[in-house]
Amino acid sequence: MLAPLVALSVIAAAPLAFAESDATGFSGNRLWTNELKDYAAQSLQNEDAMSMAAIPLNGPGINQYINADALMSPGSIMKLVTTFAALEVLGPNHHWDTDFLTDGVMAGDTLEGNLYVRFGGDPKLTIERLWTTLSELRSMGINKIEGDLVLDGSYFEVDGGFPAFEDNGDNPHAPFLVEPSAYLTNLNLMHFQVRADERGTQAWSTPSLGEVVIDNRVVATAEGPCPSRRNFEWEPIIHEDHRVTVRVTGELPQGCRSTTYLSLLPHEQYSASLIRSLLADLGVVISGGDLDGVTPEDARLVMKTTSPDLVTMVRDINKWSSNVMARQLLLTIGAENRLEDENDDRVAGIRVIYEWLEDKGINTAGMVIDNGAGLTRHGRITARQGAQILEHAWNSAYSADLMASMPIIAMDGTMARRLRNTGMDGEGRIKTGYLENVRSIAGFTRDSNNTTWAVVGMVNNDPAWNGQAVLDRILYSLHFRPPTGTAISHADSGTSETSIQ
Repeated sequence: MLAPLVALSVIAAAPLAFAESDATGFSGNRLWTNELKDYAAQSLQNEDAMSMAAIPLNGPGINQYINADALMSPGSIMKLVTTFAALEVLGPNHHWDTDFLTDGVMAGDTLEGNLYVRFGGDPKLTIERLWTTLSELRSMGINKIEGDLVLDGSYFEVDGGFPAFEDNGDNPHAPFLVEPSAYLTNLNLMHFQVRADERGTQAWSTPSLGEVVIDNRVVATAEGPCPSRRNFEWEPIIHEDHRVTVRVTGELPQGCRSTTYLSLLPHEQYSASLIRSLLADLGVVISGGDLDGVTPEDARLVMKTTSPDLVTMVRDINKWSSNVMARQLLLTIGAENRLEDENDDRVAGIRVIYEWLEDKGINTAGMVIDNGAGLTRHGRITARQGAQILEHAWNSAYSADLMASMPIIAMDGTMARRLRNTGMDGEGRIKTGYLENVRSIAGFTRDSNNTTWAVVGMVNNDPAWNGQAVLDRILYSLHFRPPTGTAISHADSGTSETSIQ
């Protein structure tokens, strides 16, 4: 026990003190919450900055609550609500189809007519899947399309766009800011790389799109340690004709490379350009232009690509906290359950999730879902609500699917570097959240008695930079000093919880 205590002290100051004589009784559990609350107040300089709820699920333990009914900004732990709802509302085997159709005919090596791309809201329609699907045209002997490329994004209905997220950074092209769209392909991202060798430096992008040009001003230097990506400036210059020049500057030792991801083009333009680029690589030329439109009812299916199942998508969303995929999932819930008088799938998706939660007996008062990803200054949830949702998830038919999607403590995803060298490797599956002045955790963690706890913790504070250590302390304390025992006379009959509000 001593070694893990020392290890944690590096990230979260001195370990909590527990009286051995109280460790299994009511006073010990009161001490557990008091010590944790005091530590949080000292670390954050604010008694109300942290809220927490922990519920034992399959073994001894007493429910623990600190400021559990305070509405807090959750950050990305809101993705657990969206993904759990999707598993139960859409089903774990839900798929997204993207269809390629034509209103013309095939004559020799030519498709005489328009090529329609009917999007189905796929959260992760990658370059690889598009290339595989489009290559079928070449396999059919087609190398010319005498018509237009028509993109059909009518699957989603969105009324007036999405609530703006006020980012405090200086990069509006950052991957985490990509908005959802029926036209979404390849997460709307371009991967830029620059490498230095004896020839100098070379820069390129994947995909390579005609509308984006790289102005490479990186200077090659003698071999040496490879610098951080922060040493390079990638500056997009947007032109009036909607083309983009990306100017990159810096110094790069021979044998090194630097990379970045940027979202530079509107979804429709990006997807049309990507499809054209892939067709050109396959030797297929489109003579017409790029249009948006609805696929005619009599259009014939030429080929299609079907996404991996929802379980696979949920894993990508939660392991790596993909905002755009989570937002795309919320729109899908709305599109698949839209009422006749609804014309906004974001609003419809939120309605469906609220109804789903209320059917489970969860009080949603004050909860604000907003966009399903937690990328918002307006989202709100209480720790008690979050823990109750996790409790239902534990008993769901799809609990294994949800849990498998969550980062593993000290091993992968957004938890890969947290609680290392504490003896807790693999002892929990925790979704994390991070916004300016917000840190959060939610998920399942095991204690030293092999009891699994549902735990939610949120820090809302200015600043919240040390909130991560406070939340890690919750997980550490639950594991090594779980609050167990019997509440004798201080709790209501039939209950076994302590609460500090």
